[in-house]
Amino acid sequence: MPVKTRTAPAAAGLLSRLEAIVGKDGVLTGEAALPFATDVYRALDTPLAVVRPADVEQLQAVVREAAAEGVAIVPRGGGASYTDGYLAARPETVLIDTGALDRIVEINQTDAYVTVEAGVTWAQLKTALDPLSLRTPFFGPFSGLAATIGGSMSQHAISHGSGLYGSSAESAVSVEVVIADGSLLRTGSAARGASPFARWYGPDLCGLFLGDCGALGIKARITLPLIARKPAFQCASFAFADLPSLARAMRAAALENLDDEHFAIDAPLAQGQIARQDNAAVVQMALTVLKSSPSLAAGLRQLTKMALAGDRALRNAEYMVHYILEGVDDREAKARLDRLRTLMTAEGVEIPNTMPTIVRGMPFAPLYNVLGPKGERWAPLNGILPHSQVAAFHTALEALYASHADEMTARGVWRGGMFEVLRPSGFLYEVALYWPGAQTAYHAGVLPAEHLASLPQYADDPATTAFVHRLKAQIIALYAQHGAVHFQLGKLYPYGEVLEAPALDLVRAIKTAVDPKGLMNPGALGL
Repeated sequence: MPVKTRTAPAAAGLLSRLEAIVGKDGVLTGEAALPFATDVYRALDTPLAVVRPADVEQLQAVVREAAAEGVAIVPRGGGASYTDGYLAARPETVLIDTGALDRIVEINQTDAYVTVEAGVTWAQLKTALDPLSLRTPFFGPFSGLAATIGGSMSQHAISHGSGLYGSSAESAVSVEVVIADGSLLRTGSAARGASPFARWYGPDLCGLFLGDCGALGIKARITLPLIARKPAFQCASFAFADLPSLARAMRAAALENLDDEHFAIDAPLAQGQIARQDNAAVVQMALTVLKSSPSLAAGLRQLTKMALAGDRALRNAEYMVHYILEGVDDREAKARLDRLRTLMTAEGVEIPNTMPTIVRGMPFAPLYNVLGPKGERWAPLNGILPHSQVAAFHTALEALYASHADEMTARGVWRGGMFEVLRPSGFLYEVALYWPGAQTAYHAGVLPAEHLASLPQYADDPATTAFVHRLKAQIIALYAQHGAVHFQLGKLYPYGEVLEAPALDLVRAIKTAVDPKGLMNPGALGL
């Protein structure tokens, strides 16, 4: 997209003041701002500047200056978003990248909490906690090499640890948030000047800022609980002929709280993952299995099983689910696995556990999946459905795909699905859309140049992009018809548009209290 240069005296004065706070290298404009101002899906407007504060005090000063100028203030975490969450909705925007706020402030083993700055990645935190045999209950999404803890708390995230402990928000103890006047607001026990060891102290102020997409303030520090890592684990995979039987089995397992984490995928997504595996990836997977196994002999046995199985099961299964089960010892882990097998094989069949074994050893993979296996553009959508609506939604979605089948084929658009049960009341049904389209500044910023060069290149096709955009809108409407809610609301999913009056009035009142001029990420949450 064209880069717009703004030379108005007021803007120039603001940029000078921001440079005085964070240094000249901490203020990016024009072409330099584009990788930060584009998400996985697209770009909107080019912000006035991207500002990278190096500490919380700089963050507060930047917010004060931008608010005094009356420009929009939008926070950005690791950038692995696809719902316009940090995209500028208007040109008079200061985009605050929190990547330099990357300090682990305190690991308090006695009181069992860890405090981090918002720009710390999940991979960085895991590296710090592993030598202590500690972890957080939820310990990151698959994109944890890039995804920050602040961004995950703002958008909601799931994956590692979600089976037992839920989403990222359920692992928050306390947050420190810079609100629109530059003040630092603390929650829980920290709000009375104590250490941030307790979330529950009167009304849950911490919860107000979880999943807010930065509309209520910018997270500066987050405190999470610490638990002991369990040394024993088992991995298992199961195949199902159809989505309803998969969903029933996953619901039964969730009711018994058996697994630390799980994920399910359909055949198109599984085969796309197979297609992207090159020799280097296979070698990395083998090393991962050996590293995560309890012994060299056990690792070699697992590799032999995987080699004998090949990818036949992945190619033949319509739907498959992968589980990681942990225990204080092998006996506990195996007991969980025995019970899981009973539940899964009531309607499915067990297949080689290649995928969860790799994920257990390498939870945070490079961000190669921000493009399809043949370099296609990628955009996911999510909806969390009540179990009673899963089969009906699936039928309606398949009918929608069928109605567009000819155009999808002609335009090279294909789709996949990923699924998870959430604690245990909701069923996450995530759609992934792929289409031939030009790579963006985002892809150039997060993927190695040699990887991009190895992929097919596509010309920009506005008509196909417009078709994908319409298809996304129709899928979101289907979610709404079946009572779904959403993670990563950003500026994409309905929220302010669908809340009932008492709840919406309260949300608006809170927004007015912390952001009276409406400068914090305007458009997020439909506000």
